[in-house]
Amino acid sequence: MKKTNAARILERLGIAYTLLEFDVDEDDLSAQDAAKKLGLPPEQIFKTLVARGDKSGVIIACVPGGRELDLKALAKVSGNKRVDLVPLKEVRQLTGYIRGAVSPLGLKSNYPFYLDQSAFIYPAIIVSAGNRGVQVSLSPQDLASALEAETGTLTRQTSTGS
Repeated sequence: MKKTNAARILERLGIAYTLLEFDVDEDDLSAQDAAKKLGLPPEQIFKTLVARGDKSGVIIACVPGGRELDLKALAKVSGNKRVDLVPLKEVRQLTGYIRGAVSPLGLKSNYPFYLDQSAFIYPAIIVSAGNRGVQVSLSPQDLASALEAETGTLTRQTSTGS
């Protein structure tokens, strides 16, 4: 398996991790599909979302699969009055990553990072390693420390589970 920028960053920081690989379905880039293929619960696979606050500008939220980002909760935690997800066409320009492969590690800029507190119920969580079909497993404490994360409840349950 080819090492990604996210893996190189973790090595430089001395953080233990494991790379996980799975076959990608280009028509289904969801955390639920990744979880199914990796044999893990969707809540342990964290998706990285790019948002923009009215006061802060671009921010990054990392939330579990099977749950939906609560924009009002993210606004509150991040000190904004309003937060919206950035349009998909801006994601690559802002992060350096394509849809389905946005890693919280190795972004083009050092954006404020917010991690849903549910991450801490697991000894390890899974986030994108920066390539479709490649994930990195690491302790949520290590991820939070590496990215100077702020944590809070950032999600709500979805009726469809996506």
